[in-house]
Amino acid sequence: MSPRQHPTWGAGDQAEQHYLVEPRHLAGGGDIRHVTEFLRASGWTDRSVTGGPLVFDRADHLVRVVYDPMEHPDGQHPGGWHIQGQATATEAAWQVTFTRQTPVEIVAGFTDALTRDRSAHAPNPWSPLQQQQWETERDQHFTAISPDRNAWLQFHQNEPGQAHWWAGARTEHGRTWDAVFSSTTPMHLIENFSAALADPQPAMRPRGHVPPSKWIQVTSVSVRPSELNAWQQARITAARATTWGRNSWAAARARTRKPAPARPYATSGGAHTR
Repeated sequence: MSPRQHPTWGAGDQAEQHYLVEPRHLAGGGDIRHVTEFLRASGWTDRSVTGGPLVFDRADHLVRVVYDPMEHPDGQHPGGWHIQGQATATEAAWQVTFTRQTPVEIVAGFTDALTRDRSAHAPNPWSPLQQQQWETERDQHFTAISPDRNAWLQFHQNEPGQAHWWAGARTEHGRTWDAVFSSTTPMHLIENFSAALADPQPAMRPRGHVPPSKWIQVTSVSVRPSELNAWQQARITAARATTWGRNSWAAARARTRKPAPARPYATSGGAHTR
């Protein structure tokens, strides 16, 4: 989504009509800069090329986030977000996809977590959903369903060794978006996604970007471009502050770490030298 599609950003400061959309899982895709500007402010490298998909790499080169609105000709890769994690000594490789109309606020629940250190607590993807009165069902698969029954998170296992996490939402017109997580996706990332999925706060959309559905509630609000910019800047500033703090801590730790003294070694004649 280009800046041209949201002309209120950076325009004059005359109030314009926006809508608060509930539930957020039916709010439509939104402005992708909600995700990409946070990654950029968090120190990720923008490797996008003109005319191609957006590509961001984390500083350690272990995670890549791609946004490509075009569906691949093979039909196996729908347009949207594609996120890959490289294998490490302690984790297997993993991948996640969000189709194009996944609300950016929900995508950000996952991608923001990629910029933070992992919490020490044991992750539980079901907990944020249960706290918001999502109904859980267990048969062949384990599923959580939203109170309006139009969104879900499911751990889907066809047979041993073949499993994945699947989330999505629908309106009266059919399925609106899907998210698929490989079974090796770190559990704390799925928990952050589920927290964003269950968040009861509405999503804001400009006029002309509200999905046509009878299953949503909208509240009209007048918002000045300066207010929108301030809200976005607050999010970016928070990302920069976190990144600065992490980098400063790492640099201070490196400065205070004393080099180990050189150890003597024995020559063939038994004498010690340095």
